[in-house]
Amino acid sequence: MEFLNGIRYSLQNSTQRLTQLNRFDRHFRLHSLMSGNQEVRIHDVWNSNVEEEFAKMRTLIEDYPFVAMDTEFPGVVATPLGTFKSKEDFNYQQVSCNVNMLKLIQVGFALVDEKGELPPTGDVWQFNFHFSLTDDMYSQESVEMLRAAGIDFNRLQNEGISMDIFGELLTTSGLIVDDRITWLTFSSGYDFGYLLKSITLGELPKEESQFFQFHRALFPRCYDIKLMLRMPGAFNTKLKGGLQEVADQLDVKRHGMRHQAGSDALLTAKTFFKIKQQFFSDNWDKVSIATLLSVMEAKNQLI
Repeated sequence: MEFLNGIRYSLQNSTQRLTQLNRFDRHFRLHSLMSGNQEVRIHDVWNSNVEEEFAKMRTLIEDYPFVAMDTEFPGVVATPLGTFKSKEDFNYQQVSCNVNMLKLIQVGFALVDEKGELPPTGDVWQFNFHFSLTDDMYSQESVEMLRAAGIDFNRLQNEGISMDIFGELLTTSGLIVDDRITWLTFSSGYDFGYLLKSITLGELPKEESQFFQFHRALFPRCYDIKLMLRMPGAFNTKLKGGLQEVADQLDVKRHGMRHQAGSDALLTAKTFFKIKQQFFSDNWDKVSIATLLSVMEAKNQLI
């Protein structure tokens, strides 16, 4: 547990430079969209403004402690070989070997309050990582899909955020190792795998039990919509498919481009609160405990 102790030390001794940065929008492109009467602003974050944008998020998390998260990565390129203890073990080993081999392309964060509302400024963030089509591994099909969604691979190579800087800023952001923060996800095995890799700057643990030990420490409260859909009430509606398909069935509207992490993170938040309101308004306390424990303790539920 030396790594986790180091994380806690970093949190206790985080520098003041994050909170000293001013809050004005500079050096980045905004995607301005409308959500009802509110403008949604998806910030593209690059190496030049990553500290500034983490500082902004840090000022919001006390009032907006629900963090919807999504990642974009260059596909799945490897299948593990050998003998596995179970299907769940195989699933984890596949996630692990691909996360270890590949690099993250984008991560999106949407911070909302207990009603699912964004801050008044409508801010959503997508962090763009350094990625080279010449030097880094990827699935051609996945890269073409991301290109079609508007991902600028030339800019990623020239202006993308380095993983070590992102991991350091995430560690001191106030978003992790805090049970006051609630993470909202959809089928999040790869998502949390890449976040853990960014924090440790090393390979994922060899055993899934170790992965979940780290997960419990770093993200003590999280919900996965995939699990919520298995609960009585939602399960009987037969909602199925990926995030976009589930959102479509619930008439949840997207803001921004599909397969961009900021837009997907916001759609995750909106879908979570729609499911909570529509299916669990009368028994959320019971469902909340059940789904939270399932995510945190059932070995294969994040995959």
